[in-house]
Amino acid sequence: MTTFNSPLEAFMHWEKETPNRIFLKQPVNGTIVTYTFREAKETVCKIASKLKSYNLPERSHIALLSKNCAHWLLSDLAIMMAGYVSIPIYPTLNGASINQILEHSESKAIIIGKLDNFESQKSGIPDIHKISIGLFGENEGDLWEDIIKSEKPLEVMPKIDTNDLHTIIYTSGTTGTPKGVMHSVGNIMESMRVIKSVIKLSPLPRLFSYLPLAHVAERVGIGTHGIVIGAEFSFPESLETFASDLEKCQPHLFLAVPRIWAKFQEKILENLPQKKLNILLNIPFVNRLIKNKLKQKLGLRSAEYIVSGAAPLSASLMHWFKKIDVTIFQVYGMTEDCIISHATRPEADKIGTVGKALEGVQIKFTPEGEILIKNNCLMKGYFKAPDITASVFDNGYFKTGDKGEYDHDGYLTITGRAKDEFKTDKGKYISPSHIEMLLSKNTDIEQICIVGTGIPQPIALITLSELGRAKPKEDLSKGLIETVAAINPSLEKHEKVEKVIIMKEDWTVDNNLVTPSLKVKRNSIEKIHQQFYKEWFAKDDKVIFE
Repeated sequence: MTTFNSPLEAFMHWEKETPNRIFLKQPVNGTIVTYTFREAKETVCKIASKLKSYNLPERSHIALLSKNCAHWLLSDLAIMMAGYVSIPIYPTLNGASINQILEHSESKAIIIGKLDNFESQKSGIPDIHKISIGLFGENEGDLWEDIIKSEKPLEVMPKIDTNDLHTIIYTSGTTGTPKGVMHSVGNIMESMRVIKSVIKLSPLPRLFSYLPLAHVAERVGIGTHGIVIGAEFSFPESLETFASDLEKCQPHLFLAVPRIWAKFQEKILENLPQKKLNILLNIPFVNRLIKNKLKQKLGLRSAEYIVSGAAPLSASLMHWFKKIDVTIFQVYGMTEDCIISHATRPEADKIGTVGKALEGVQIKFTPEGEILIKNNCLMKGYFKAPDITASVFDNGYFKTGDKGEYDHDGYLTITGRAKDEFKTDKGKYISPSHIEMLLSKNTDIEQICIVGTGIPQPIALITLSELGRAKPKEDLSKGLIETVAAINPSLEKHEKVEKVIIMKEDWTVDNNLVTPSLKVKRNSIEKIHQQFYKEWFAKDDKVIFE
């Protein structure tokens, strides 16, 4: 396969080789707007030309605020073509958080794309150059459509050095202030090389991009990866059309986070209860029809590689999907290591682990069990934070903050986050993640946070899934008590779950209780609820409705 020195070089290659092939498919009001590679190149060259016309210093930082869409990838390519550094921003952030990133990153311009409520975010954007996209109802600064009509395309391509800073990716931050992770062009292309050696897709594959492109997994694993292999991209129009958009696309590679897999399972069980599904899967001829129908509806009929990342996926859920012929591979990586760490794969798959080390990855453990990683694409550091950068490296190894252990076959299991550990009033430390994984078998539960600071035993704070909400309180409580009774014998005495507390409100990005990549923000949840732990613990009920 052709090797490239940068994502831009890869894009230019595909435009030259297959100019009339569809590159991007953007749904707008129920219709599809398409871009061939040639049309995309013309657009990219004109947007790059406009960026250059602002006469910014070399290697200036250009922000990109948008949900996933054709224009996100076009903008990212235009920023590269103009010789600048991209600063992607999560499209769900509020004005204050956007302002914090724009100021910290020293962004000199911003491209404003597809957003749900830009009006509420506008106040966060300082007086810098702006390009907005009329197609999505925005009208700030220079209009994308006017640029395409009147701007002359940029003709001189930048000389890209692999040591050049390519992007600053701000972490989604389960704790504290987001940090700007600096990755060079060389880092991104080294990550591509390893990913391509593991994920081998049919030529000219289809991809579906929906997880935030501001997150490293989607940016590198889908966005840049797709550009390098010459893929065709589709995007969801909205949350409401997500399922039908995915079903229409039938991508060859599909990436999801645990919350999405739980939602998929929930939707299947709403229409086909578990007992009925079990019966149908036990009938030889019907078995195959059911599996094919479910995969078609999920949009996974053509999937050659199905991946789960960002947080651990429970073994029980992976086994459940395997029964309907959906094999999910777990990947483990983070922003700082450019997602090159560990993965399960067809030739090395062990459910319950995150697989074996990828090529070029070296791991060691601290005496406390924290994972330290070294690879060929570790970050260049945190932007404007040399002290924090120095504190997270140990002789060239990055301190992940995760705890883990290898089994005798070389498969890594993540046992928890060092920062998530808490102490009960018995003085015993508890790592909550494996307890949360065990509880997640109950399909009535949407989100879980095991807590216990200042009380004798841990308790489970949960939000309910649609299935859980639909049940009478008595049935719901009974099911939760049975789940706790089933998992407690496998736990150490000090880990046994005492009670389940059902939260009044969901944990969402909007109320700042989950990150944009849908990870629970433990610190934020504890800040709100810790004052009630003793009161809840003192109650007689095993299940408490907040």
